[in-house]
Amino acid sequence: MTQQVKRAFKYRFYPTDEQAAELSRTFGCVRLVYNKALEERTRAWYGEQRRISYVQSSAALTEWKKTEELAFLSEVSSVPLQQALRHLQMAIGNFFARRAKYPRYKSRKKSRASAEYTRSAFKWRDGQLTLAKLAEPLDIRWSRPLPQGAEPTTVTVSRDVAGRWFVSMLVEDTIAPAAATDAAVGIDAGITSLVTLSTGEKITNPKHERRDRARLAKAQRELSRKMKGSANREKAKRRVAKVHARIADRRRDFLNKLSTRLVRENQTVVIEDLTVRNLLKNGKLARAISDAAWTDLRMMLEYKCAWYGRELVVIDRWFPSSKLCGTCGMVRGKLPLNVREWTCECGTVHDRDVNAARNILAAGLAASACGDGVRPQRESSRTGRSSVKQEPQRATAGTPRL
Repeated sequence: MTQQVKRAFKYRFYPTDEQAAELSRTFGCVRLVYNKALEERTRAWYGEQRRISYVQSSAALTEWKKTEELAFLSEVSSVPLQQALRHLQMAIGNFFARRAKYPRYKSRKKSRASAEYTRSAFKWRDGQLTLAKLAEPLDIRWSRPLPQGAEPTTVTVSRDVAGRWFVSMLVEDTIAPAAATDAAVGIDAGITSLVTLSTGEKITNPKHERRDRARLAKAQRELSRKMKGSANREKAKRRVAKVHARIADRRRDFLNKLSTRLVRENQTVVIEDLTVRNLLKNGKLARAISDAAWTDLRMMLEYKCAWYGRELVVIDRWFPSSKLCGTCGMVRGKLPLNVREWTCECGTVHDRDVNAARNILAAGLAASACGDGVRPQRESSRTGRSSVKQEPQRATAGTPRL
C-alpha cells in the first residue's frame, strides 16, 4: 500500500553576487532574531519564572523593527525571521518536555547559516525557484529530479563552513512499498569490516577519514601558521572545511547506498542497539568509530524500512552476540577485541563477526515473533560481568522470553 510522506530534496546552487549578499544578510538577521528572542525568554524564565509564547515573541519582533538600532530587520524577508521564532518555540517546548537540553545561542562562526522560507515567501514556476527579495531564480544543479508533479511547501537555504550553498525543498511524495521477500539479515557493526552480514558477507570499511588524513593534516598545519583574525586564516579555515566536507559527502553517499541495498534485499533487518556515545570514550578507537558513522547507518535504516514496508528489529545492547556459540548455545566468559576467531568447547570454530551477525539475526527473529525485547544473558547491565562464576552460560538465558 502506497503512503504519503514528506521528503526533503537537497541541491547545490550557485548564487550571483547580489543573491549571496542578500542571503548572507538574511542569515545574519535570522541569527540575531533567534538569539535576541532566546535572551528575552531566558531572562523572563530564570528572573521571573514567566514563560514567553511565540505570539509574544512575534509581537516583540515587530517592535524591534520599529527601533532605529534594529530597523535593518525590515530589509530582509519577514518569513525566515518568523520561522526562526517558531524553531525557538519548538526548542523551548522540547526542553520543558525533557526531550532536549536548553537551546543554545547561534554562533556566527560555529552554527550553520540557514534561513527557512514557507510557501508565501518563494515562487515556484516552470521548475525555477525564486525567493523573496531576490530578483532572479536560483541557479540550481538538479542532481536528481523532484517527484512528478510535486511542488515544494518549504524551502531551506543554507551555506556550510566550506562556503558551499545548498537549497533543501520539502515536498509531498508517494512511496510504494518494495516487493515482498522472505529474506532476513542480521548486521554486526565493526571497524575493520564496517558491517558483517549473517550471510557471511563482510563489507569492508572504506575509512574515508583515513584516506584523506594526510590532506587534512596538511590543511590544518597551514591553518595553525596563519595569524588569528587575518584574511589568510579565513582562507585556510575554508580549505580545512572543504576536506572535512569531502570526507562527510563520501561517507554519506556510501552509507546511503549500503542501507538502500540492505532494505531492498531483506524483509527483516536486525541490528544491535549500540551506545556510540559511550564507545567514543575509548581513546584508541574513538577516531575509527566516528569515521564508521554507525549512528547514521541506523538512522537511514530506520526511515527506509518505514518507507518501504520493511521490519527493523533492534536487539538489546547487552546481548552477548560475539561470545555466544550459535551451535551449542555456550557463552564464552571473555573475548578480547583482538581475538577474531575462536573455538567453542563443542568444537565449532567461529569467525567472531559472522557468528555475532548470525546470533543477532536469530535473536531478532525470536523477538519479532514473540513481541518481546532481547535481554542480557544473565549479565549485569551496569558491570557487564557474568553473575555465574567460572562457568559458561547456556543460550537459554540469552534468548528472548517466549
